[in-house]
Amino acid sequence: MAPGKRRDRTVVTKAVPRESVSSYGVVVTDEEGRILSFQEKPAVAEALSTEINTGIYIFEPEIIDYIPPNQKYDIGGELFPKLVAMGAPFYAVSMDFEWVDIGRVPDYWHAIRGVLLGEIKNVAIPGKQVAPGIYTGLNVAVNWDKVDIQGPVYIGGMTHIEDGAKIIGPTMIGPNCWICEGATVSNSVIFEYSRLGPGVRLVDKLVFGRYCVDKTGAAIDVQAAALDWLITDSRQTPPPHYENLDQRAIAELLNSEVNRS
Repeated sequence: MAPGKRRDRTVVTKAVPRESVSSYGVVVTDEEGRILSFQEKPAVAEALSTEINTGIYIFEPEIIDYIPPNQKYDIGGELFPKLVAMGAPFYAVSMDFEWVDIGRVPDYWHAIRGVLLGEIKNVAIPGKQVAPGIYTGLNVAVNWDKVDIQGPVYIGGMTHIEDGAKIIGPTMIGPNCWICEGATVSNSVIFEYSRLGPGVRLVDKLVFGRYCVDKTGAAIDVQAAALDWLITDSRQTPPPHYENLDQRAIAELLNSEVNRS
């Protein structure tokens, strides 16, 4: 940018590999960094830049004058195109820094794995390391000699792990969870207050409330599918243990198995 020009409306961007541009909003600029246009998740062949919008903006207070009051107004979809169209001094600043997008379920899953594997700079695994690669919060109830836990694993505070459970990292289990006897959790993220029933086997999954999501973002509502004997809220009384052939088929889609005595 030429000396003396103001950058009072700035978008922080970051360069990504060309094959990744279709997952982000692309920012197109001239040689001085002035924004010419935006492309929302373009196909790789159609992308005019590999600089993406990081969602970090620097504005002078006067930006409020361009936003109509008392109505919903989208910053990226309405304000930014308006600034470009009116020729406002609107620039992009490309920076090389640690930036992790968690806008989609697969992104969040990869981010958690990155923290556990030490791939994300300056973000430490929380809790106390009680064994190599195994971290816990406060008051975790577990008989360590009666479970199989292979790090890196984080177990949140007040979580109960029953004897015979198996946890394979990288895995994060949130606080106040209950992992029942014979359950297996591998390469997964389990949110708080989740109860995994006896014999459940979860691989490459994210569990949040009544939803079990795989790493591509495909979700199953376990309550609607009558599978809440597999996964339920740890604060509630566990439902009766029952199943039929349709439920067994859906359970297999979850990579879940029920050990029956």
